Amino acid sequence: MSRFEKDRMFTLLLVYLLTLVFPLGHASLPLVINTWPFKNATFTDHQSLRRDVKCAENLLASITASCQVWPPHLDVTLGEAWSVLQSGGSVLNAVEKGCACCETEQCDGTVGYGGSPDETGETTLDAMIMNGDTMEVGAVADLRRIKNAIGVARAVMEHTEHTLLVGESASVFAENMGFIAEDLTTNKSLNIFSQWLKGNCQPNYRKCVSPDPSEYCGPYRPHVPLLRTTLERQTNIHSHDTIGMIVIDQNGHMAAGTSTNGLTHKVPGRVGDSPIIGAGAYVDSSAGGAAATGDGDVMMRFLPSYLAVELMRAGADPTAACVSAISRIKRHHSEFFGAIICANTTGHYGAACNKVPGFSQFHFMVSNPETNPPALKSVDCF
Repeated sequence: MSRFEKDRMFTLLLVYLLTLVFPLGHASLPLVINTWPFKNATFTDHQSLRRDVKCAENLLASITASCQVWPPHLDVTLGEAWSVLQSGGSVLNAVEKGCACCETEQCDGTVGYGGSPDETGETTLDAMIMNGDTMEVGAVADLRRIKNAIGVARAVMEHTEHTLLVGESASVFAENMGFIAEDLTTNKSLNIFSQWLKGNCQPNYRKCVSPDPSEYCGPYRPHVPLLRTTLERQTNIHSHDTIGMIVIDQNGHMAAGTSTNGLTHKVPGRVGDSPIIGAGAYVDSSAGGAAATGDGDVMMRFLPSYLAVELMRAGADPTAACVSAISRIKRHHSEFFGAIICANTTGHYGAACNKVPGFSQFHFMVSNPETNPPALKSVDCF
């Protein structure tokens, strides 16, 4: 039996067993679910589907009220998406405004401007948005000078025949579409970069180069060591906090989106999983949606969001689909850091995460007619 056949049999058996363990509970629509406790983003998506005209006013109100309970950047994100849904707005509007809210609030420093500077100290953005009805996708990667990455991603989807634009050309496209060019650097990101340089550029993501990247800064040249060694990296759960969002309206229309400023101290030009269709997120209104977060360089090799949606299409419970997607990666990279959220067409949802030192539980936000205010959910990693 080939390795492919063994993997397939393992996945099918795992899904079957997990579906027995995690039976479907009660579900309701509309639904907004997003990675991490970015509460205000979710709340915005929901309201947008009901009060789209007053969205800006609701956003300001939600920011003011939520700051009393949550850190500001966490509240604004979930709230914005739910507001769009409640306003009668489209699922695409909900996803876009929810993610944009997180970009503006610089959620946890890992979304939006002023965070995750690369080796040169520059902040760049990645984002993606997908229409579950038409399967249209727009994405941008390595975006410079433009704060509203999710908005540019939607412009790619609606104003070009392409799916993904990258780098300087993506920034020029955004400017031509009317997006404002601004400096994405802040005093905070400059300080992060300065401290990194003082610490001999540690950590970094170079290997098999000279000088020794574990001790020195670059520039680097290719170098093949006589004995290959595996460098152990300490998991930093705050360097991978992509905002991933799934939205379903009352009629079953679905959309998904992601936004991030990537990995801190990354090699310039690096693109993670967030803007990659099937990796960062995937949605099909006839099956379900999923969004992933974590070590994108590892996770994107397995297309976990696509896998989870296809498993739900085959009848898997959302939790079982999430667990199976994480298990597929875990079989090859047992120490990877990552999590995924899933939702099917009826509004059932689930999540799963890989347990590593410093990360034993994954938190995510849910908003539907049964959660008022939006609920913080958690799942134990395995």
